[in-house]
Amino acid sequence: MKFYDCKPAPSSRLVRMFIAEKGLDVERVEVDLRSGAHLQPDFKQKNPYCTVPVLETDNGLTLTSTQGCWRYLEAIAPEPSLLGATANEQALIADRVWRIDIDGFHALAEAIRNRLPGFKDRAITGEVGYAQIPALAERGEARARRFLDTFETRLLGPNDYVAGPRFSAADIIAFVVVEFAGWIKLELPADAVRARDWHARIKARPSAAL
Repeated sequence: MKFYDCKPAPSSRLVRMFIAEKGLDVERVEVDLRSGAHLQPDFKQKNPYCTVPVLETDNGLTLTSTQGCWRYLEAIAPEPSLLGATANEQALIADRVWRIDIDGFHALAEAIRNRLPGFKDRAITGEVGYAQIPALAERGEARARRFLDTFETRLLGPNDYVAGPRFSAADIIAFVVVEFAGWIKLELPADAVRARDWHARIKARPSAAL
């Protein structure tokens, strides 16, 4: 397999952590988004959406989404299960991942890509350049702040992990979102003791350092 990655990109980190948690040895290719490598013809031939991550499988399949990469990796390396071993686990993890993606990841992308100078005329990922809209940055930050403020009660609750008693893909995306929030100096509330403990535990995992 070959994994097209970009170290700073949160979307790539989702798959990078998943690969590490599975203990898989996958060839990694760094794609320099800052220099526009993802917009060059050779990369566009691999992924016409001009985004990372991209996973090329040994049987010739090219996957261009986090979910596609996750599902393939889970299927070829079922243990440890990160997407759930039972119907209940699979449903709950999928439910949590969807909610975190919409309320957290998308909100932050909206805030960051419409605010930071490095994303000028690149407010949306892909081959087409879109202008930044300051009002969307404000809305995205408000949404992201609410996500962080309610994380402990709505997503973590009484559990050690986001989707129950075991570490899962839901913890990977939640952790990446919390780290992503630091790009605009947002963080979990100071009084969210359990959420901060959860974050510290995930950050201590070897996969989080990659």
